[in-house]
Amino acid sequence: MTVTVTERTHIHADDADRARVAERLDQRPLYVVGGRQRSDRSLLDNSDSWYGYGTGVILFVDGSSVVSAKEYVSRPGTHGPDDAILFKCASRHGDSLLCCTQTEVIEYAVPRFDERAYVSLPIFNDVHHAVRTPDDTFLVAVSGLELVVEIRRDGSIVREWNVAGEDTWAIHDRAVDYRQGVNTKPHHSHPNHLFFIDQEPFVTRFETRDAISLADPQRRIDVGGERIHDGLVAGDRLLFTSVDGHVIEFETTTLREIGRHRLARRADNRSNSVVLGWCRGLYVDGEHCWVGFSRIRPTKLRQTVSWIRTGGAEQAPTRIARYRLSDWVCDAEIDLEPFGLNAVFTIAPA
Repeated sequence: MTVTVTERTHIHADDADRARVAERLDQRPLYVVGGRQRSDRSLLDNSDSWYGYGTGVILFVDGSSVVSAKEYVSRPGTHGPDDAILFKCASRHGDSLLCCTQTEVIEYAVPRFDERAYVSLPIFNDVHHAVRTPDDTFLVAVSGLELVVEIRRDGSIVREWNVAGEDTWAIHDRAVDYRQGVNTKPHHSHPNHLFFIDQEPFVTRFETRDAISLADPQRRIDVGGERIHDGLVAGDRLLFTSVDGHVIEFETTTLREIGRHRLARRADNRSNSVVLGWCRGLYVDGEHCWVGFSRIRPTKLRQTVSWIRTGGAEQAPTRIARYRLSDWVCDAEIDLEPFGLNAVFTIAPA
């Protein structure tokens, strides 16, 4: 697939315009959610910064062009002066896109990105994902405190789950504002992605390579392998990404593993000397699955990227790649770096 490079600009297309675009391409348009580095990556690579993002970015991708749909900088008072600002994982619900930064949850009406709801709580430390529940509340994965919290739109807390099996407030001081540059690493479980099987809520746990039910933590999906991220329900399949470039499939009915797929680049881009990137972001569209890859960032926690054996290998760019579900062969890639996106967290229908 060849992508036409278009000028980065905000778009405010109506539904009819979007329908015409989708029909012309015979492919569903996408939102790609993530962040932009504060400065040139080569400068970051030579510094102590390991997470130097300064802007949340949402791109609109229609398969032949890419434009910026939304750019965002967190509000004053919701982050420390040196904290990263970017969009983490988002979720699509009807005509809304529920997004989060590390310290905020924001619901946008799409396609115009009018703000419908906004919550930022002192316990929001390293927020990774938010989803809407059938009760119109939000479940929020607060990785920095090993928590999933259920909140109302006014920010009031309905319930908390510590997914590491710990007593959160015996370990941490509830009076602290954890948005203000508080480092709680290392994490024991690191909850990072929420999903529902029927109406039962589950959360992935990055460090323990599994997913557990919030209703019954004994219902555990042991994914194994490298650290995992997404949990995506697509029909009777449940898909996970592992950061080293695998998609692992389970049955939603039995929670039994049915496939483990090692991803590769498109045939004309394959090279033994290229690092695929940090694998995160899934969207199933018909007979294809889109997967996100982020160029590997420097990290102070070297164990989180210990699976990389670069040996001076070239880093593949931040991109989304399309794989055939029939054989998991890549048939398209779209480089997102020319459009100001340096980390992919979510691929969602637009």
